[in-house]
Amino acid sequence: MAKQPNVSTQTIGISGLSVSERLTRALATLKLIATPEQEVALLEYLTQLLRWNKTYNLTAIRDPNQALVHHIFDSLSLVNPIQRTLNLSATSIGTIIDVGSGGGLPGVIIAIMLPTVKVTCVDAVEKKALFVRQMAGVLALKNLSALHARIETLEPLHSTLVTSRAFASLTDFAQLAGKHVCEQGHLLAMKGITPTDEISALSTLTTWSAKEVEPLTVPELEAQRCLVWMQRKGT
Repeated sequence: MAKQPNVSTQTIGISGLSVSERLTRALATLKLIATPEQEVALLEYLTQLLRWNKTYNLTAIRDPNQALVHHIFDSLSLVNPIQRTLNLSATSIGTIIDVGSGGGLPGVIIAIMLPTVKVTCVDAVEKKALFVRQMAGVLALKNLSALHARIETLEPLHSTLVTSRAFASLTDFAQLAGKHVCEQGHLLAMKGITPTDEISALSTLTTWSAKEVEPLTVPELEAQRCLVWMQRKGT
């Protein structure tokens, strides 16, 4: 991983705290243990995302403070639920496909925090996949890769977990990406408020059902978030 962040860690955000201090506090709030190298990588990723965004329009959020919360903290909130549900240990190996990953959210964050898990970010926009590949090199993330493709056109990838963040309805997500989940694997969608109608439609229209709706609290974010864990019916 990169040794020194390019992001200005002295930039003051809320409560007189620097960006690095806010990150450390968010990690503690989420009960995440990060090495100094992982914290550096998270800050470097934020710097690169904002820098590339000036030219390549990777995200609609351009303000550093908003990007820290809506992208970094938001993505970090998935890490513990993923570890817990997949029973990941410090040495266990899993595979995650991040669909509609854009500039690598949450895929790059997951790859930083879970170095034993192989993460593949998939996006239909070439410049976004290129950025993720660049991040894999800049941050020395050997467990991170990117595919420029529409998820439905790929051959089955047999992944432990397929994630999405603001990608599509639950039904569309299951129909487009469900084939890439291994037999006992899961689909995982990050949503805002509990999508009751989408959950009902999912069960009616697909071979998938919602196993659990897990509420999330994202540091510094005054908005509802939840995770919808999905599994094939009968498993």
